[in-house]
Amino acid sequence: MATPTRRERPARTLITLGVIIVALFGTLFAGVKWSDATLTPKLALDLEGGTQLILRPITEDGAEVTDQDIQQAIDIIRQRVDASGVSEAEITSQGSGQNRNIVVGLPGTPSQETLDLVRQSAMMYFRPVIKVAGPSVTDPETAASDLGTPADASDLAWLTQDVLDEFAALDCTDPANLTGSGSNSGDPEAPLVTCAADGTAKYVLGPVEVSGTEISSASSGLRVSSTGQISNEWVVNLELNAEGTTAFRETSTRLLDLESPRNQFAIVLDGLVISAPRINSVIPNGKAEISGSFTRESAATLARQLNFGALPLSFEVQSQQTISATLGSEQLQKGLLAGLIGLVLVAVYSIFQYRALGFVTIASLLVAGTITYGVIALLSWTQGYRLSLPGVAGLIVAIGITADSFIVYFERVRDELRDGRTLPAAVAQGWSRARRTILASDTVNFLAAVVLYFLAVGGVRGFAFTLGLTTIIDLVVVFMFTHPVMALLAKTRFFGEGHAFSGLDPEQLGARSRYVGRGRVVGADENAEGERRMTIAERRAAEKAAATTGTSGAEGKDA
Repeated sequence: MATPTRRERPARTLITLGVIIVALFGTLFAGVKWSDATLTPKLALDLEGGTQLILRPITEDGAEVTDQDIQQAIDIIRQRVDASGVSEAEITSQGSGQNRNIVVGLPGTPSQETLDLVRQSAMMYFRPVIKVAGPSVTDPETAASDLGTPADASDLAWLTQDVLDEFAALDCTDPANLTGSGSNSGDPEAPLVTCAADGTAKYVLGPVEVSGTEISSASSGLRVSSTGQISNEWVVNLELNAEGTTAFRETSTRLLDLESPRNQFAIVLDGLVISAPRINSVIPNGKAEISGSFTRESAATLARQLNFGALPLSFEVQSQQTISATLGSEQLQKGLLAGLIGLVLVAVYSIFQYRALGFVTIASLLVAGTITYGVIALLSWTQGYRLSLPGVAGLIVAIGITADSFIVYFERVRDELRDGRTLPAAVAQGWSRARRTILASDTVNFLAAVVLYFLAVGGVRGFAFTLGLTTIIDLVVVFMFTHPVMALLAKTRFFGEGHAFSGLDPEQLGARSRYVGRGRVVGADENAEGERRMTIAERRAAEKAAATTGTSGAEGKDA
């Protein structure tokens, strides 16, 4: 006995998709009316222009600024800009030697807060951990201290009612609280309530005990044991100067005997905790090893951040000016024209190849385009996303990817018709086979887009983002529009009976057999009893021969 399959409801699926599209644009229109949303996506620096700042990094002691220092400064500025919600910013180095500068291009009209984030120098401090909780915990579960003056930086007396209230109100899942800056580092002589840089926890930290300027060097590598054996564990090695060595010896001695989490030492960069290692032993010589679940990349990142904190870099603003679009509206128009030409060519090919069925392809592409436009406009409003020319290129490439899904589906259906199935059966069986291919193809495309996004920088990430986005939308359209429409069309007389212009005529497709009911399939040239059917010419010749024979017989009888 065959296992019953779940009954498909194509009309319900189409209605659901319609509700999703209405909700998408309804949200956007509501944002236009009651917020600062716009009906058009925001454009990136290459298409709209914006503000350009040229910064000259300088050190307090006048030391030479190296290429590594410049790269670390760029990383810090990019982290600040990304956390502020500005996307598609261009941050590059310029010049050589002591004339090296950092050029920051911000699209549109950036806020004064964002400009201040770019100008400020990075600050690194080491603070003892007093309290830690989940990123959005609202109940501190700790009574306010009434012990008076704290005895040291780890004293629970720092947990005043004001500090606990601030700790309870802090939500580290809010991106606005993950925007680091030197001004967020707080008073070095007072406790600090802040978040982990990745938003996974929030802390109450004691006053500063070691400054980042007291770091002599930091490096990452595989752990080397006391016997000289190299393990497979990645660690970060830290070395302090004379002043830092003394301070760290006293601090590590105190923290060693404290309970968790007060035996942790937080490394704070730009006001956010980038690491909070536990003290396992007294550090008497200023040489510390930071271990944990590091990978090669994460260990190298922490070492780079520590080295950056060791250099008291500040930024001198050389110039700040409004710049015009480097490519401008003309290039955007050309990009959109290229997309339109590609869309028209796909439409022409679809109609030529699939006749009336090609209009399903055109309708699907229009639905995909509508959803893509709405999502990008919504992301521009809610996430600060900006569309760049590489992003436009990703949208154009998506036309071919989307059309490819339809071709795979249609060809599967036509193959089933060639095998003699009726159109409803061909649609069901063809979809069962085609969706596996479509899912595999789109999964590969999406993974490629994800890898490209995380490995690339600048405009290439814009291309990868739109490519990944449209790949997801392609699956939504194929599953929630193209297939349900095909299921409904299969029930119509025009498509179901295989009209010559439908693109689904079994005879035009060269059907080798046909379904005659009750599980019976006969050859294309056979009747329902399995007998070979005569062609029209053969039938006319037989009728003519029968008529001639009948006439001759009658004449003979009369004679």
